[in-house]
Amino acid sequence: MMQENEQVIQDNQLMKHLLELRKRIIIVLVVFVLSMILGFFAAPDILNFIKHQPSAVQIDWNVFGFGDGISIYMKCAFILSLLITLPVAMQQAWVFAKPGLTEREKKGAFLFIPTSFFLFIAGVAFSYFILFPMMLQFLSSINQTIGATETYGINQYFTLMFGIILPISIMFELPVLSIFLTKIGMISPQLLRKIRKPAYLVLVIIALVITPPDLVSEILVSIPLLILFEISILCSNWMYKRTK
Repeated sequence: MMQENEQVIQDNQLMKHLLELRKRIIIVLVVFVLSMILGFFAAPDILNFIKHQPSAVQIDWNVFGFGDGISIYMKCAFILSLLITLPVAMQQAWVFAKPGLTEREKKGAFLFIPTSFFLFIAGVAFSYFILFPMMLQFLSSINQTIGATETYGINQYFTLMFGIILPISIMFELPVLSIFLTKIGMISPQLLRKIRKPAYLVLVIIALVITPPDLVSEILVSIPLLILFEISILCSNWMYKRTK
């Protein structure tokens, strides 16, 4: 009888956690959908802002298909929705996990949320204002050396841009993530050094997947990813020594 009562209590606790998790997921999804709608209406202003930004090369936006315009609208809406939803998702994850954390873990997680969002924004800025113009300039110079006439579609332009911005922005969170996980004892700098080679391979594969099929783009994206991993090792080592 006692075992049955304990099993019932465990089942009730599990159901309670699942209901709480569902509640947090629903909140995040609602924010994502609402911000997507907002982003769709704000897309013209976003595109106008991007078009008038100084860049490494001047490129005319051409449309080669009837669906190119709506495709770009959806991509802009997704980016804006991601920026709005990310801090909300982190806050909801914090609320869900908070009851099961120790005081030490709570302090680490609380600082992790705003820092992660800041690094994501920093990744967006770095990718758009530095890495993306450099890639455009280099690829354009290669095309000019062979005497090609440069005519680019708006869909190809934004596919390249988002393919650079999104993964780099996400990978920018590696250092703070390594600090947080080291602080709560889940990883160590020794572990990160041990998995350095397979991690390099994974990062290079990610760069191959998210970039256009040319060697230059793959190299330009792979290098920052590898540097971020090395920075993560240094951050983990700093937190490991401080914790000890």
